[in-house]
Amino acid sequence: MTASVRDYMVLEVEHLRETTTVSEAIGRLLRSRHHGFPVTDQNRHLIGFVSAKELLRHAGDASTPLAKIIRPGTYTATPDMPIDDVARVMFRFGLRDLPIIDDEGRLCGVISNLDIVRSHFERASPAKAETLRALLTERYQLPFSSRRGMVPLSNLTPTQSKVFEDELQGRRYELERGFAEPVLVLQKGEKWILVDGHHRALAARDMGLTRLQAFILVCDKPHEFAALETGFEKVAKESHLITLDDIHIDRTTHHPLVEVTTQLLRRVTDESPSKAPDPVRAP
Repeated sequence: MTASVRDYMVLEVEHLRETTTVSEAIGRLLRSRHHGFPVTDQNRHLIGFVSAKELLRHAGDASTPLAKIIRPGTYTATPDMPIDDVARVMFRFGLRDLPIIDDEGRLCGVISNLDIVRSHFERASPAKAETLRALLTERYQLPFSSRRGMVPLSNLTPTQSKVFEDELQGRRYELERGFAEPVLVLQKGEKWILVDGHHRALAARDMGLTRLQAFILVCDKPHEFAALETGFEKVAKESHLITLDDIHIDRTTHHPLVEVTTQLLRRVTDESPSKAPDPVRAP
């Protein structure tokens, strides 16, 4: 099934009226996390979009209403548009936010580039779950199924002994904004074995959450499966992992992806003109 804008758009939209002054709009912008606002008339019909750059240009026109400084019209989408089509529009025109309008042209939502990222995360997770389901079926010659649900963080058995502090910060950011992908869990009787998503689980716990969205794999023949010891359980036993508290948080080194990125940045920074190689000259 194709995902649509309706599945990911934000319904509660901060917007400004066309009669709002530049000064009032700047104040609203400073108090928000946004880079601009949709602008509507008194009947909530969308008439344009005002960006931070546009407000800066007219910062000296404090008492001027927005209707006099914005260009009429803006890029829009409808709730039933495929999310991938909207992603292409936003990418091509460099848009951070896209207003959503109904059949009458009234503002009914907004979708951001973060919502687009979240949609891709959420559609990637089922593929991971399906891959693991197929592997488990092949390995143990038993049928497995998956479902989406909430899992209790306190009951999770980890299978990864170390995480990185800098990666935890990124996961907290994702969770706060609602676009972290679900974790992947194998349920075996009363056990909840955490297969993928250790950084997300720890970040959620540190934020005070008690449950987390997950794709849960379950054996359709639980009694037969209960007699087997999975590789995940062996790893947990060998590493003395019982709860999330047993995971070591590495605060001294970077996550491998972050380390590669910072190494690249360092390399560019260190290359001064005096160190750069001489240009090759023709003989």
